[in-house]
Amino acid sequence: MNNMQKKKEILDAFAFRHATKQFDPDRKISDEDFQFILETGRLSPSSVGFEAWKFLVVQNEELRMKIREVAFGGQGQLPTASHLVLLLARKDVRYDSEYVEYIYKNIKGLSDEAFKSIPAVYKEFQENDIRILENERALIDWSSKQTYIPLANMMTAAAQIGIDSCPMEGYNKEKVTAILKKAGVLDEEVYDLSVMVAFGYRASEPKHQQARRPIDEVVEWVH
Repeated sequence: MNNMQKKKEILDAFAFRHATKQFDPDRKISDEDFQFILETGRLSPSSVGFEAWKFLVVQNEELRMKIREVAFGGQGQLPTASHLVLLLARKDVRYDSEYVEYIYKNIKGLSDEAFKSIPAVYKEFQENDIRILENERALIDWSSKQTYIPLANMMTAAAQIGIDSCPMEGYNKEKVTAILKKAGVLDEEVYDLSVMVAFGYRASEPKHQQARRPIDEVVEWVH
């Protein structure tokens, strides 16, 4: 496949993708295809490589219906989607946390000696450069922003293999959090609910094509 064909294929996937409100409940995504979608999320970049997320795949129908009761933006999606993913943002991403040490030593393979300078570097970054240590909410919001990178990548990857998706913020966060805690699937000390996304196959074709502002309204060049 040449470069022009590849670019057309990618743009076609973006044109295909739309916020699917109703999925075909009889069509399920194969395990192979869904693992591919999850892998594109796992491989997504994150600020300073902290991977400040967790993907909670909710296939339990009873739990989905409880979430649906407090999710005005998921009424058609939650009962019909093949797969539902809740993207959780990590709270423990301070420069001096055990999690950051784990990332650098166990995932990135740094030695104890090589790690010694890391906390001071990221203290400066978090405290003075992006100023997210002023309160807990700022730190959580920073993590939550990171989750939208794998969210976008998973939706685009899904579209490229003909699978539909719908990102969802239309829910009562406090009530969904309580439901997940009661079900024993959310450790609120470590994670904060960021966003939900449903995957599946559209029940019908969208009535309207995507409407977007023209490129000259969206992009400004600074030379």
